[in-house]
Amino acid sequence: MSAGSEEPEAGAEGTTEPPHVGEGHTDSAAATEAFVTHRNLLFTVAYEMLGSAVDAEDVLQEAWLRWAGVDPAVVREPRAFLVRIVTRLALDRLRALDRRKETYVGPWLPEPLLTTPDVAEDIELADSLSMAMLLVMETLAPTERAVFVLREVFDVAYDEIAEAVGKSPAAVRQIAHRARAHVAARRPRDAISAAETRAALQAFQRAVETGDLQSLVDILAPNVVALSDGGGIRHAAVHPIVGADEVARYLAFGLTRFTAGMSIEPVQINGRPGLVMRRAGEIHGVMAMRVEAGLITGLYTVRNPEKLSRLEQETVLSR
Repeated sequence: MSAGSEEPEAGAEGTTEPPHVGEGHTDSAAATEAFVTHRNLLFTVAYEMLGSAVDAEDVLQEAWLRWAGVDPAVVREPRAFLVRIVTRLALDRLRALDRRKETYVGPWLPEPLLTTPDVAEDIELADSLSMAMLLVMETLAPTERAVFVLREVFDVAYDEIAEAVGKSPAAVRQIAHRARAHVAARRPRDAISAAETRAALQAFQRAVETGDLQSLVDILAPNVVALSDGGGIRHAAVHPIVGADEVARYLAFGLTRFTAGMSIEPVQINGRPGLVMRRAGEIHGVMAMRVEAGLITGLYTVRNPEKLSRLEQETVLSR
């Protein structure tokens, strides 16, 4: 069931239109407190479904307008209620986002987030937020992605997911099984620790900063895939680059064009070690990677300036 056609919950009349201040519920302070309490969770749900912080914020804004028309006194579980609203709105936004991607210039990569240290400590959350996993989830149908995110990342009960996506609990169980199998076939086979990823990233950074092409080749898996997202605004490869030699040559060529005044800084990107590239103090791009058996198998570079706004300060995420 789409957000635009969802049936009002008990006491939720008027949720489809933004209420005037002071109308729609008996306790605006309680409504605000409940929303603020769960805001980080709601943003995380929306971002995991959309891969876009901008769209996730838009979803939260609309969710607030709907929640503001509800009397919190008649809502038994505000967290479940709010997650349901956000899921429905994110599903509608996800379908629209899929249509926009059809005309996107070059590879589309998720919008990177500068994350707090506690995200990396939550291994399951960090894994679900990684660029590699978000790209795997991009291959799911919208409802499959919603079910997978709610069940596997946030451990939402099947009956609650069913209400959120407009399916029966039995159907949701089947969708969850199918989505898990789909993701399992495409995710890294072995769990990689943050320390292993950090070691690979440090070796990569040294090779880039010294211009040592052979060292760069040595840290790349033979079948490494590099994706670069410039959005048609900044220079980026419009097709995936495959193979250690090809990727190393592309990186060496690209970096020689931007070395003047450029610095590379290790940071936490989506709960995993990553690199932020700055030129004359301005963020010029970000690199995230997928590491398997100590080698980089996926290299993801985001240079589209419209996707770099969440890198100046940490984004707080939660489950």
